[in-house]
Amino acid sequence: MVKNRSFVTLMLTLVALAVVATGCGGGGAGGGGEQKAETAAPEPAPAAQPAGPTGTVTGTVSYTNGDPDTQIKMDADPVCASLHPEAIETETVIAEGGKLANAFVYVKSGLTGSFSPPDSAQTLDQKGCRYFPHVSGIQVGQKLVIKNSDPTLHNVHALPKNNQEFNQGQPFQNMELEKTFDTAEVMVRFKCDVHPWMGAYMGVLDHPFFAVSAVDGSFTIDGLPPGEYALEAWHETLGSRSATVTVASDTVSAASFEFAPAG
Repeated sequence: MVKNRSFVTLMLTLVALAVVATGCGGGGAGGGGEQKAETAAPEPAPAAQPAGPTGTVTGTVSYTNGDPDTQIKMDADPVCASLHPEAIETETVIAEGGKLANAFVYVKSGLTGSFSPPDSAQTLDQKGCRYFPHVSGIQVGQKLVIKNSDPTLHNVHALPKNNQEFNQGQPFQNMELEKTFDTAEVMVRFKCDVHPWMGAYMGVLDHPFFAVSAVDGSFTIDGLPPGEYALEAWHETLGSRSATVTVASDTVSAASFEFAPAG
């Protein structure tokens, strides 16, 4: 009995060793193929296409005989009022030295091809009971993150004409919500139903060629393929102005806009 038991043990050991050798050696059709698939080097990523020649458009937005901006009264919400011991203005008309801020400048026509939205998100922040930025742009399909940085209730109410309207409360500080726009639209207005002085505007485009004029009226649009383009500068109370510009490779082209009070 002892000899039989030893013989059985020896045979089981030999069988186990044979199974291990078959699994690791790659001699069989099944085992060898699976091992090769696991260790094969990944396919190389397709090479990035070289960027074509591009140019830049730069210029200024001017405002003649402009009225000064108006002060906001935040007394209706003590939290908002406590955040601003100093005077705060509406940002509707910011004009210094004959230059105009918050004009949305964009390529209105002349582009060909399609432009994928960036992976990065655009942010619209409610901070100090105001929207930041007051004027901005975003691409169709790009993620928009709307934040409430204030310790008070805000209500984000978007009023588009071509996209879907939304109206959502953010009662707590640091709340965020995400949205996207499906259709190009200049401009989408945002308001807060809780604080009537809060407002913002966002241009939704199917391309990335836009800018917002700074306090000194300057703007820059980079990366435009060579060609002739129609530009438009939009302002929330002063209307729109148009310009035509020709862009050449590796050059800077100028385009400027001048606004005046309506009427």
